[in-house]
Amino acid sequence: MRLPIPQFETGDRPPNHIAEVIETATTEFLAQCLDPEDLSFPVMPPFGSWVKSVDEESGNQVYAVVYHATTLPIDTVHRARALGLSLQDLREQQPQIFAMLKTEFRAAIVGFKPRQGNQLKNEAFYQYLPPRPPQIHQAVYRCEPEAIIHFTERLDFLRTLLQVNGAPQEALTAAAIREVYQLRHADREWLIRAGRTLSMLLKDDYDRLRFILSQLHS
Repeated sequence: MRLPIPQFETGDRPPNHIAEVIETATTEFLAQCLDPEDLSFPVMPPFGSWVKSVDEESGNQVYAVVYHATTLPIDTVHRARALGLSLQDLREQQPQIFAMLKTEFRAAIVGFKPRQGNQLKNEAFYQYLPPRPPQIHQAVYRCEPEAIIHFTERLDFLRTLLQVNGAPQEALTAAAIREVYQLRHADREWLIRAGRTLSMLLKDDYDRLRFILSQLHS
């Protein structure tokens, strides 16, 4: 039985609704950013930022971390070329440009929050792969700070980030930690716990550990 998922008209789109799933797999998904209502480029989510989507069949909220983003022409035959114009000049002289480009990002799945009946379980965040990823055309949302803080009380997600294929794993792990550290208002105790967890996960690879730790002060 499919559980009801909120539907929004374009004008009523929540501010954290940023993209739509266009390719999905067990461990990650590819999403295309939604076009803004004005003449501007879609906002590219930051590297290491947290997003979520929904597996409509089960109602599970699926949490993921952005590890790659790109803006490219919709027409894959012709590449974009330099025009030497400012953003304002583009709006005035080449407004069609904004309809010819798309912004996409890949996000590695780090866990999920299950739904039981019609309610999400309040305390249940699981830091392993859900039974199913979000499906094609499901909405992708920017995660609320409170959800990220709650999710990262446990640190098992760090192991997942250290194993993301096709990503700069050390930089990704450091970026995700920095994001959480800022959301936690520089909670040094949490940062120390994260460092200790990394030390255990990378006890046989000091170079990787040192590289990650060196990026946590940026």
